[in-house]
Amino acid sequence: MERALQGERLEAALERAQGLPRIMIDREAEITFEMVATGVFSPLTGTLGRADSETVIEHGRLADGTPWPIPLTFAPAGRRNHEVIEKLREGDEVLLVGQNGQPVALQRVSEIFTYDREKRAQRLFGTTSPEVHPGVDAIFRRMGELSIAGEIELLDRPSWGSFERYRMTPRETYRLLYEERGYRSVAGFITGANPPHVGHEYMHRTALEVVDAILLLPQVELERPEYVKPEYRIQALEALTDVYYPPFRVVMSALRTNYLFAGPREAVLHAIIMRNYGCTHALIGRDHAGVGDVYDMYASHRIFDEYSPEELGIKIVAFSEVFYCARCRMPATENTCPHDTRYRMQISGTGIREVLRRGFFPPKEICRPEVSHIAMQGVVPSGSGMGDGARRGVYAPGQTIHSLFSFYEVAHRLGGYLRPEIIGEASLGERDLEAALLDVRSHADRVYEAVFDEMAEAGETNRSLAARWRTEAREILIDHQADLLAHLEEKRRLLHAGEGLDQSQEGLERDISRAERVLEQHPRPLHPDAVRARLSDPGSLNWSAAKEGEKAGE
Repeated sequence: MERALQGERLEAALERAQGLPRIMIDREAEITFEMVATGVFSPLTGTLGRADSETVIEHGRLADGTPWPIPLTFAPAGRRNHEVIEKLREGDEVLLVGQNGQPVALQRVSEIFTYDREKRAQRLFGTTSPEVHPGVDAIFRRMGELSIAGEIELLDRPSWGSFERYRMTPRETYRLLYEERGYRSVAGFITGANPPHVGHEYMHRTALEVVDAILLLPQVELERPEYVKPEYRIQALEALTDVYYPPFRVVMSALRTNYLFAGPREAVLHAIIMRNYGCTHALIGRDHAGVGDVYDMYASHRIFDEYSPEELGIKIVAFSEVFYCARCRMPATENTCPHDTRYRMQISGTGIREVLRRGFFPPKEICRPEVSHIAMQGVVPSGSGMGDGARRGVYAPGQTIHSLFSFYEVAHRLGGYLRPEIIGEASLGERDLEAALLDVRSHADRVYEAVFDEMAEAGETNRSLAARWRTEAREILIDHQADLLAHLEEKRRLLHAGEGLDQSQEGLERDISRAERVLEQHPRPLHPDAVRARLSDPGSLNWSAAKEGEKAGE
């Protein structure tokens, strides 16, 4: 149920608000209250009391057992706010005012309580260090000592600026998806700091095989300095869907929520949000809503073992880490690809941003060029011009290589032979990153193509498509090697005949043995007449007609 007041109810509330005590709130709180009021955070109708907060922190559920992973409490910081809160009593109404002085919401106080900030940080983020996790920093920076619980009524829905045309409430998306378009199943996908890449696309396409549509919910409130600006991310997402997705099977609605980097708990919250927007399925990737190495890569999958699809009201579709395999010539996961690191390009949002920041397009196999073109213009910082025209990134080149092109550390090239020693990422520089990018551009397509060409050359029984010059080249090499072997054997004959020799018997035998191995191991040319021995019914091919055709061609 929406709690955004309109019409006469709004007018009456604004008049009543003039005589109420006031609490100043920050932008994060404004965003949260709008999400509560519009049903994004259903079943919540306000901020939580002590009992609900404690069971959420300990068990990921409200006190009545309803799944809810994040303790949505309201503890405004500041001396003046603290003085106001101390005077409030259960049943009082308070006006929540934004930083611009405009009324945002009314809250009916049901409880005021203290809480343990360190316990909250440890249970939510696994650490109490603000340096390790930005969520911990937010707790100690934004939250005061007293928490207010109670239902809220929204007085003002601020403009979303350039995102206004992508703004829909859960009620509006449900109407669009099921009443207007007639879908029966919809998979939700929440995306954050990164431009859309092939890993996302792999998830979308897999889902579109079993559901009617995808609801894309790009978050537009992320402003960490190393990210891609949200308007550019949305435009890049539109560029992807416009060119590569079937029309009328994709819907996009901007999502304005605070990004907590709460890992597995935030994955559950996002599943609930997708359900509230009308989705029947929630697409969850690896390390969902993670930050650095704080969480295990698949913690956001395992947490759903604690909830049933029935109580969540949505089916979870979890995806393993997606990479691009040059040998398979397609995106894949550990569940579908047997090939090792030498053939793989990892798909890392951080790595993609770093390549863009340095002024390069990432490989087309992991990020579409239409996406790169838009995202490069919105990546921040954009890199600083250097004397040699190069651009520098936020992270060291070795980190970017490790995140995208780990084959470079262990092999001479993509799909190539192993290096004698693994190269440590700390010793890799800008030129190594350029070399890895160039190698991928030159050879990612060629790996599978070369495999096909080699097998077709060695195995096709109809030789009309075969490259005759390759057959001739093999014949030349074999003929030359046979001549070399004959020469060495003649030297052996002369030695046995007692004639002079410019090398020892032992050295000559080694040379002959090596020449024999080279001749034996060399690929054999395959002519049309040589194919007959491979066929179970050689007469099935009209060899005389084929030969007549060759003569006519001559």
